Amino acid sequence: MQDILTAHQLCPHMSLALTDNYFNFLAFIYAIEEINNSAEILPNLTLGFLLHESYTNPILTLQAIMKVFSGMETWIPNYRCKTSGTLATIIEGFPAEESIQMSSMFSIYHYPQISFTSQNLFMSDTVKFPYFYRTVPSELHLCAGIVKLLKHFGWSWVGVIACYEDKSLRAVQILKEGIEQNRGCIAFVEIFNRDNVRSTDFSQLYKRIHMSSTSVIILYCSRDYAWNLFVNGGHLSFVKKVLITTYEQEFTSSYSLDWIMKNNTLAFTVAKRNIPSFAKFVREVNYTLLPSDYYTLSWWTSLCDSQCQKSIRRSCITNETKIRATHCYTKYLGSSYSVYNAVYALAHALHDMVTSGIENDTMWSRERRVLDYLPWKLHHYLKNVHFKNGLGEEISFDENGDLTIEYDIINIVYLPNGIKRNEIIASYNPYAPLGQDFTIEKAIVWESDFNETPPQSRCSSSCRPGYRKSIREGEPVCCYDCIPCAEGEVSNQTDGDTCWKCPEDQWPNHKRDACIPKVITFLSYEEPLGIVLTSICSFFFLITAVILGIFINYRDTPLVRANNRDLSYILLISLMLCFLCSLVFIGHPDKVTCVLRQTAFVISFSITLSSILSKTITVVMAFHATKPGSKLRKWMGPRVSVFIVLSCSLIQTVLCLAWLFTVPPFPYLNMISEIGMIIIECNEGSVVAFYCVLGYMGFLAGISFIVAFLARNLPDRFNEAKYITFSMLVFCSVWISFIPTYLSTKGKYMVAVEIFAILASSAGLLGCIFLPKCYIILLKPDRNSRKYLTKIIR
Repeated sequence: MQDILTAHQLCPHMSLALTDNYFNFLAFIYAIEEINNSAEILPNLTLGFLLHESYTNPILTLQAIMKVFSGMETWIPNYRCKTSGTLATIIEGFPAEESIQMSSMFSIYHYPQISFTSQNLFMSDTVKFPYFYRTVPSELHLCAGIVKLLKHFGWSWVGVIACYEDKSLRAVQILKEGIEQNRGCIAFVEIFNRDNVRSTDFSQLYKRIHMSSTSVIILYCSRDYAWNLFVNGGHLSFVKKVLITTYEQEFTSSYSLDWIMKNNTLAFTVAKRNIPSFAKFVREVNYTLLPSDYYTLSWWTSLCDSQCQKSIRRSCITNETKIRATHCYTKYLGSSYSVYNAVYALAHALHDMVTSGIENDTMWSRERRVLDYLPWKLHHYLKNVHFKNGLGEEISFDENGDLTIEYDIINIVYLPNGIKRNEIIASYNPYAPLGQDFTIEKAIVWESDFNETPPQSRCSSSCRPGYRKSIREGEPVCCYDCIPCAEGEVSNQTDGDTCWKCPEDQWPNHKRDACIPKVITFLSYEEPLGIVLTSICSFFFLITAVILGIFINYRDTPLVRANNRDLSYILLISLMLCFLCSLVFIGHPDKVTCVLRQTAFVISFSITLSSILSKTITVVMAFHATKPGSKLRKWMGPRVSVFIVLSCSLIQTVLCLAWLFTVPPFPYLNMISEIGMIIIECNEGSVVAFYCVLGYMGFLAGISFIVAFLARNLPDRFNEAKYITFSMLVFCSVWISFIPTYLSTKGKYMVAVEIFAILASSAGLLGCIFLPKCYIILLKPDRNSRKYLTKIIR
């Protein structure tokens, strides 16, 4: 007697749609029979069920629910006639809108509601729907999966066709936010009403789609809306468009050759599996278990069709059927997998509740305990249920009451022979770790009319590396122009928003998509310019050495003695040093050469200019000393000349030492001056000190020029002041023209200009002062006599 009592205690309720959902009904019965025949789940308790068909009519659905609550065929509100076992929960397959409407009634009585079809995103709100569970994921995950698919293929420019229903409109908003977060845009959104779709409306929609530049269309609506859309518009055969569908559909294995179908559809569907041994159960089911009506008979008879898949084909006397049943050619048996999981989730929750702390109770007390727990206390155990189903998959509900299950992405391929292949090409599991949630499993078969595969859908072409995007004013962010990176900047990304500067020691390559090391450059001895300058330095050094040798050889001749041979020796030696110091500017700059460059140059030139100044002063003093009673006679002699040279040179030396002991010159990597190059040069350290030593050298040159200019007309056969004046004029001209030239050049050519100025000014002094003397000494010896030199021109 107890067995009969327990057999009627637990009565789930289930709502079926029309003929396509007979598989769901059979999966429901199959799962209950498996559980009742299992010794591991609900031992000594039997699951029963009460079935009502609503025929998708809200009024009939309400009546069925009230009958369940009242326990009578004629339902009476708030009255319960217990004619069967205890009602545990409601397992339903309502459309989304009805599921929401009926949930409020279920929650009044605290009955858990398990849906195996509704993905309505509003029902993830556990505050408004505290007793709602489902064995399908929420459409929130569906939207995220679509965004993942778009991101994978780089589809940033999409169109959306949606239904005029709350969940679809909300889903479109979520889709838009997700697409925009991934830098995509929606080209258009078309909303249509299921009840008012006309052929003309669809023609306008069809025209809008084909005129749009987007290659990807998202069809987001429920099955009924999509069916209306197909009926009014014919079968969607968009050319060069990818269609992403979201409605649950049966993936049949054939299609009519009268239809013009394109291989352009990717369908999101809740992961479906074929339950082990369920096909055998369908094939061998007892007809008396099915509802007794015409539709049931047609469905059951269609399983005899010879074209029906072998796993569910029945053995019949005749294989002739009056109508072509699409459910017979399906790959998956309806929503049977979701129904199967729903029943098992309930069974495991009941098992956990029954076995929780009552292992030692008697059968009668255990039955009373079960009655006390139901229905509201079952809610706690459903929330925490966790088990492995018959396929070995982990089943549990998340914090929103949604089953932790994935989506499959189906590539629908229409073959020319009427066969339709439904291949799982990808999957999206929102509960998997990031990076593993979206996986591509197979290559997609694309329609041949696509220009490229996979097809591209962008408002603007991708910007290659080396370019950046510039958003067009007043247009979506996906519509942009590609602007080359500015000089000195690179972009190594496709569709980069910005370019960035390379590190100081690097520079963009020709395509401006990568930074490459800058060329290190300096004026070296190996390059042609360095070789030419070195040769010129060596040539003038040798010429100066030869002239010095001539003066030493002819040191006792009147011309050499008359021109103060000691100062001539000092001047020639200092000029040789000037030519040699030019070589310090050539080669790799280091700490020593940077210190020697300017100091050796300015000290050598200071000695040279001091010697010229001393020569000029000596000429003036010698002319005035010949006058009767002149007091300058006592100042005549080599000591005064040497003193002038030493004192003027010493001042420059002190300035240089002060410079070196405060902020000396140092090697410096100049990465800015010249594009794409690192110039190794010498930083002067202290600009003030540098200009001080140059200013002092200019002061000596100016004094020498003024004194020589004033003495140029002194009566003398060989007036050296004239040559000194001309030489200083050359010297000053060279250095004055040097300044703008030096400032207008960069890199190693600045060094070359400075070397040229040193060589030119030194050669000018050498040529103007000593070449006339050498000409007389070597070619006109008759003029190299005391008589000729002292002869006054009248």
